[in-house]
Amino acid sequence: MADVIEEVQLSGHIIDSLLLPKVLDTILTRGGTYVIKDVKIGQRGTDASHARIEVRAATSELLHDILDTIHDHGAIPVHAVDCTTLAADVEGAFPDGFYCSTNFRTQVRLGGEWFDVQDQEMDCGIAIKGKTARCVPMADVRKGEMIIVGLKGVRVFPEEIERRTDLFEFMASPVSSEKPKGATVREIAAAMRRTREAKQKILAVLGPAVVHTGGSDCISRLIRGGYLDVLFAGNALATHDMEQAFFGTSLGVSLDRGLPAHEGHEHHLRTINTIRRLGGIGKAVEVGKLKSGIMYECVQAKLPFVLAGSIRDDGPLPEVITDVLKSQAEMRRHVPGVGFCLMVATTLHSIAVGNLLPAWVKVACVDISPATVTKLMDRGSTQTIGIVSDAEPFLRALVTELGV
Repeated sequence: MADVIEEVQLSGHIIDSLLLPKVLDTILTRGGTYVIKDVKIGQRGTDASHARIEVRAATSELLHDILDTIHDHGAIPVHAVDCTTLAADVEGAFPDGFYCSTNFRTQVRLGGEWFDVQDQEMDCGIAIKGKTARCVPMADVRKGEMIIVGLKGVRVFPEEIERRTDLFEFMASPVSSEKPKGATVREIAAAMRRTREAKQKILAVLGPAVVHTGGSDCISRLIRGGYLDVLFAGNALATHDMEQAFFGTSLGVSLDRGLPAHEGHEHHLRTINTIRRLGGIGKAVEVGKLKSGIMYECVQAKLPFVLAGSIRDDGPLPEVITDVLKSQAEMRRHVPGVGFCLMVATTLHSIAVGNLLPAWVKVACVDISPATVTKLMDRGSTQTIGIVSDAEPFLRALVTELGV
């Protein structure tokens, strides 16, 4: 039986970003073969390269599997056609065979023209309305919406790997407790400065360990210095931050002495109760009850925050959104315009927010556990810089580097 054949092409910095070898290796490991029909390599660092590859497989099913995989690396059919759509026949579900989006910049072909997909996000479908394409989460699909199915008429532009000629050259792994943290902090601070100069937003995703380790003041300084624009967190971060403001403790432990306070185990509940009785965090600031801390600075700076709830929350605080779909929707509302994201000491929130961010948003993930950063990258957030550190020492170094 003759092989089934499809010609694909790759363009861009496919050599130094290792996209070409990735595609060729994928074809072989998936059980196919290839013939490089044409390759043009750029002469200078700014020049793009181009390759045309004939992909062969024993069956149509195997060929489709290979093409589906290498598509995410930017390999598209040589002979472009318009995308194929089907109307959603079930509320909150895609048609069978729907195209599953990545976090990379994507274009779709409509009427012979290529259009950028809006609201780029991984693990979504792509809805078409007129000449507009946008990523849509599964739960938001409406019956009758036109959804792209298959790979035809869709092309992906993977983010190119940044060259690091003077930083971590000796490190093969992106996550290591042995990396020079001072150099990484300088890089993160520089990225935050560039983001602010570009008038893009800086998003912080914070876990309660920021407070437990004594990092609240550092975050407050970042807010006052104009280096944070949006905050995503949970009930615990906000609760323990305000517990510190009210009682000087976090989880009942004195942040000055490092010892459990008398009846300190009740402090977080008394904090939540106080805020609920007052009607919310903003009201606590307004009446002069809350006078310091991260949430105080957010209210003072009119900095938007999203507190997403979980099954284990006490209270929760009035501002906590307990419906996860509503939490996602509120987070998505603040993602446009974000150019840099700082994630500190929160595994679940970091992974959740990473899934919402397009690949061109640079991410710095800080955690005492290397597994947090590894999990984030394994789930597709490959633009992440990882640093293994406790929260407060990292934050203290960062505010010093930024001079706030």
